Amino acid sequence: MKVSYRVNGVTVEADGVWPGASLLTVLRDHMDLPGSKNACEQGECGSCSVLLDGELVCACLVQAGQADGLDVRTVEGLAGDGATETDVGDVQQAFLDAGAVQCGFCTPGLVVAVDHLLARNPDPSDAELREELSGNLCRCTGYVKIIDAVHLAAARRRATAGAGAAGGSGG
Repeated sequence: MKVSYRVNGVTVEADGVWPGASLLTVLRDHMDLPGSKNACEQGECGSCSVLLDGELVCACLVQAGQADGLDVRTVEGLAGDGATETDVGDVQQAFLDAGAVQCGFCTPGLVVAVDHLLARNPDPSDAELREELSGNLCRCTGYVKIIDAVHLAAARRRATAGAGAAGGSGG
């Protein structure tokens, strides 16, 4: 089977895809995007979270053909401006700065989920972010550092948005 997606802003195709393959398998094995992790294969852990046409989904639960022609955003697509190999996005940087990265296995899914959350709610309460991230399991932390990272990323985004608004109001 042949599938085509718009992945991180670029249209890509994969041929020879098994009809029963998941979107996760195609991303990792056919498109060389290993950021989304293969853990539970049951949609329980969130390690494979991606945005599919703007909605947060577990890529392990989406069949490859179901996503044909759709827009897919992976953790790789949330990186910085690409000026260097080590560029990271704002949520990724907040995770690093807050010490929220332990083994790193859950981190890609959490980063995608946090980016999705902050795009819809720039200042989530602890209760809101716990609810939004409840589909992401981390075995290494007590989630405190992850919550700190979300608040740090949110504060930085608000500061950047405020600076942009203030800078653009000259007249």
